[in-house]
Amino acid sequence: MPFLVLLLLLAGAIILQTTVLDYVDVLGIKPDLIMLIVVLNGFLLGTREGAFLGYAAGILEDLFAGGFIGLNALSKMAAGYLAGMAGLRLFRENTLVATGVVFLSTFAGNSVYYILLNMVGIKVPPFYAFFRVIIPVAVYTSLLTPLFFRRIFRFVQLRDRDI
Repeated sequence: MPFLVLLLLLAGAIILQTTVLDYVDVLGIKPDLIMLIVVLNGFLLGTREGAFLGYAAGILEDLFAGGFIGLNALSKMAAGYLAGMAGLRLFRENTLVATGVVFLSTFAGNSVYYILLNMVGIKVPPFYAFFRVIIPVAVYTSLLTPLFFRRIFRFVQLRDRDI
């Protein structure tokens, strides 16, 4: 995708995530739309694009949300890179495969985030982190994959035909 389109998509996702998605949370857990966009981009376009978009999206999210600058950037960069690695080895046209990749990449990215939180001195109990935040967010985000995957996949196919 063109970089400007991705930035606009990410800006829209940040706005949705901080406003509208507060009303569709389940037990305090809401999906991570930014992670979804990063992972699908990495899965379809490769490790380099996934890691770059993950870093850029994470920096935008860090700047918008405040707090420690760089934690989201590093965690989303890791998730984008991991999704890109999966895209090189798996069947990219299947929605079920993409859903599994979104789950695993979101799980890994959020795990990196909580490891980094512990490194900067914010102690989160591991049981709480994994069973009340990381796994539910990964499940919720991966359940949204079928809604977005086909549209992004078609856009990538159309772009590749023009090249």
